[in-house]
Amino acid sequence: MGELIQTNETVFWWLTVTSIIAFFATLIIVPWFVIRIPPDYFSNSNIERRKTPWSNQHPLVRRILLAGRNVFGYVFIVVGTAMLVLPGPGILTIVVGIILLNFPGKYRLERWMVERRPVLRSINWLRQRAKKTPIVLEELIISEKPGSRK
Repeated sequence: MGELIQTNETVFWWLTVTSIIAFFATLIIVPWFVIRIPPDYFSNSNIERRKTPWSNQHPLVRRILLAGRNVFGYVFIVVGTAMLVLPGPGILTIVVGIILLNFPGKYRLERWMVERRPVLRSINWLRQRAKKTPIVLEELIISEKPGSRK
């Protein structure tokens, strides 16, 4: 193992520096994104969720911005995945990355992730510290079948 480190010393230093920079960057960037999520983003009554801020732009500009946003989202997911074993807010970074991406079924995946109590608790804790309204999740009402017991 020592020989591997000595032969790749430069690579290990770069990985260490990159890890430290990513750690501190996500401590700033992830909360910044989390507090900007509208409180009703995960509410079924939120119709504005599907509109992008640049929907009135030229189609070429929209595509370039969408591609940049997707690249940024993938970077967040990769960094968040690395943070599952490295120091940093890995799960929240992955959630922010998914929110930035654009793909079919994205809303269901986002909602499923945010419905996990530790994730929702972390998001609302960050929002509370920033004096923002907590994320609102509408509970799904499941009707009971006749004859079933509680």
